[in-house]
Amino acid sequence: MKFTLFGVNIMLPSDVLAAWVFTLLLGAVVVFLVLKKKRLGLIWEYMVTTNHRKIGILYILFGIIYFFRAGLDALFIRTQLAFPNNDFWVFQGEKYNEVFTTHGTMMIFFVAMPLLLGLMNTVVPLQIGARDLAFPFLNAVGFWLFFFGSIFFNISFFLNMTPEIGWTGYAPLSTEQFTPGAGSDFYIFGLQISGLGTIFTALNLIVTIVRHRAPGMKMTRMPLFAWTSLITSFLILIAFTVLAIALYLLMFDRLFGAGFFSGTEGNPIYWQHLFWIFGHPEVYILALPAFGIFSDVISTFSRKRVFGYPIMVLSVALIGFLGFMVWAHHMFTVGLGPMANTFFAITTMLIAVPTGIKVFNWLFTMRLGVIRFTTPMLFSLGFIPSFVMGGVTGVMLSVSAADFQFHDTHFVVAHFHYVIIASTILGIFAGLYYWYPKITGYVLDEKLGRWHFWTFLIGFHLTFFPMHITGLEGMPRRVYTYDDSGGLAELNFMSTIGAFLMGVSMLFAIWNVYKTYKEGRKVGNDPWDGRTLEWSVASPAPEHTFDPMPVVEGIDSFWFAKSAGKKMPVTDQVRATPLEVQSILPFLIGSTLFFLSLGLTFSWYWLSILSAFILFTLLVVRSLKDEREDHYGRRK
Repeated sequence: MKFTLFGVNIMLPSDVLAAWVFTLLLGAVVVFLVLKKKRLGLIWEYMVTTNHRKIGILYILFGIIYFFRAGLDALFIRTQLAFPNNDFWVFQGEKYNEVFTTHGTMMIFFVAMPLLLGLMNTVVPLQIGARDLAFPFLNAVGFWLFFFGSIFFNISFFLNMTPEIGWTGYAPLSTEQFTPGAGSDFYIFGLQISGLGTIFTALNLIVTIVRHRAPGMKMTRMPLFAWTSLITSFLILIAFTVLAIALYLLMFDRLFGAGFFSGTEGNPIYWQHLFWIFGHPEVYILALPAFGIFSDVISTFSRKRVFGYPIMVLSVALIGFLGFMVWAHHMFTVGLGPMANTFFAITTMLIAVPTGIKVFNWLFTMRLGVIRFTTPMLFSLGFIPSFVMGGVTGVMLSVSAADFQFHDTHFVVAHFHYVIIASTILGIFAGLYYWYPKITGYVLDEKLGRWHFWTFLIGFHLTFFPMHITGLEGMPRRVYTYDDSGGLAELNFMSTIGAFLMGVSMLFAIWNVYKTYKEGRKVGNDPWDGRTLEWSVASPAPEHTFDPMPVVEGIDSFWFAKSAGKKMPVTDQVRATPLEVQSILPFLIGSTLFFLSLGLTFSWYWLSILSAFILFTLLVVRSLKDEREDHYGRRK
């Protein structure tokens, strides 16, 4: 099917048409259910909210939706690679490139990031005794920028313009000369818009943690999830700014022929430097919050304080610092020279030291503890050996001479997934099961949770462990077919079975949520016998928390007060009740950036100019509002 829209020729193949039909039908069903249940008021409430818990729920909701979309892309990839010389539907050539591009981009930027930001939004203010994030309006702006950036990236599929440049967007492949058309522009603008929202959220978290802690909540008394969220926010502030610079330069290359990454003056290696200065800290941006989740979960279900709290904080800070000194280990094969390769090999090996310290601290936390094997604890226990395996292969890749053999093979794919899935995804699952009562007021079913854990963990290892071997056998990544030699067929078939087992595991998670919702059994404030402040407020956490404000007297102050049969001391000398601010402006600001980017993508400059004017007007309207308050919580 071909048609022209505002001068742009668009061809929709059968799979894209099927996606349109499915989406329209799904949308019709959702609209029908909303109207039938009369939930329009609830939708409007979430569109205008600035409350941290509700915005956290929005992040988590859309992160889960995109998780299933990106997971389906992974199943398409593994189905194509299940057999040698396979001819699966249309997932070959350019279509295969599109699928692995959307899979990687969505998993990194639109799945892992929003799920972690959602947990940070929901939990961090409760853990430190804050009434909300420091800037609730900015928090809402950050979410809607993420939302419209993700929508902008995803509509490319429905227009048959899906980018096919990989999640790394390497130049010169991503320049107009080699990938003409709008596909790469959807990648550029989608990441620009959502990345700006992520930067806003990081700034918000930093100010909140530094300035809005409860009385007595010294930095040295904060839970480790709050610590990892703080350090992660600093990493985001630096790394995502570098990514924004790289994307803007690439945008000028594509739209205006600037030549930063091509031509006689530019160099595609510049893109690799800029991208990996972002890209490797991004690994720790995804992993560090998960480390904080595991620390809190293991401590709670071992009934012990985290072993070596000061060294745990120091190791997180060292990982964040060293994370900016290792980016060129992704570039050992580009010809930087022996001095550069040696320096980055050494720094890469060094970062294993603070990471190893954390592993031993988790093990010593459990030693002599009273361990309860709940679902969150199982995901935490599954993480430790899985992540160590990824760390071992990371040390192997840090040897530059060996990396020449491993580079661009399935060995690297296996290593990357062992690190990211073992830390980030297992950490997200642990966090969702652990804090689900605080988000919804219900505890997920333990039996179904165990089924989810075991099927996912077994499927994970069955998928990616054989890739180490296929990589050592020389199978390159980013190829859609291979011949039947070297025992690759059997190993690839095993990986495909494992991928589908991981997919089946998510059905247990869906059924668990549905069953919990149908049974509707509420839980109290503290179903896990928790140690930190979030378990002192109602479940689900109300909008008005900590009134009066608790006074923190040490690490795990809430736990020790419970153990002694006492209540935590409180004070009414600190503001506790937040101002109820609702505004549609964050939604409108995100949508104007969406249309501004759409105009630049298709050279509809009238739309970009109009959107820019509307955006400026919205910012002026916002600047006329004053929601500050005095010391007693009264509006100025």
